[in-house]
Amino acid sequence: MKDQEPALLSETRDGILLLTLNRPQARNAISPEIACRLSDAFAAFAEDPDQRVCILTGAGDKAFCSGGDLALTLPLLTGARSPETEWDHRVLDDPTVMSRSALRNFELNKPIIAAINGACLAGGMETMLATDIRIAASHATFGLPEAKRALIPFAGSLVRLPRQVSYCVAMEMLLVGDSLDAESARLAGLVNYVVPPEEVLPRAWALATKIAANGPVAVSEIKRTVLASSGRTLEEGYALEDAAKDRVMATSDAREGPRAFMEKRQPAYVGR
Repeated sequence: MKDQEPALLSETRDGILLLTLNRPQARNAISPEIACRLSDAFAAFAEDPDQRVCILTGAGDKAFCSGGDLALTLPLLTGARSPETEWDHRVLDDPTVMSRSALRNFELNKPIIAAINGACLAGGMETMLATDIRIAASHATFGLPEAKRALIPFAGSLVRLPRQVSYCVAMEMLLVGDSLDAESARLAGLVNYVVPPEEVLPRAWALATKIAANGPVAVSEIKRTVLASSGRTLEEGYALEDAAKDRVMATSDAREGPRAFMEKRQPAYVGR
């Protein structure tokens, strides 16, 4: 990474936000700077109506994200290292930074696609668990090794992982701390696709492009309702679904979509 480059790169194209963790020399480990920048990027993405889908990836071909930086972030959080930079102080002074950077206790009803270009470990895997669609390189690995360091995953994995894979798979990953290869992760339901490394980002872009062409309110309400209904009774879930239907059917996009189909043209969605 060049000195002048930030630890998080951002690019927007055709309603798609591409965020790249940019510390390849440190296996894209989460430094205080990355945590702050990622937190801010997710907050801005949530509020920007022109950004409809986010792709999250890592720089280089070795790692998506190897987790919290063991030299910078973890010692800062345990008190073994005193704050030195503005990023350090912000992480300690604002408890929402670390949570939002991992999409924990932060409502974001826009889709996020993880383009996993290598090792996806610890805090990196925790952030991945908050994404909606996942494309993994064939050499990617997945693991939560925190227990081996006398730590625990504290960015959502203790709650999210058992909801996304079977209980016994989740507990083996959490308690043993060993990693899964990409195909094993796919078979466990952790990722959607395993592709050659050079196809990871193109596949992510292709999926993001399809999603960005859909009705924005419909996409948002689908994600909102799926997340909000988790752990609820069927009746409670149906009530959330009914509320989402009411919000979607009241939009001009809900009229535009069927009309465009009947007129054999591409719809022009406005997000309301």
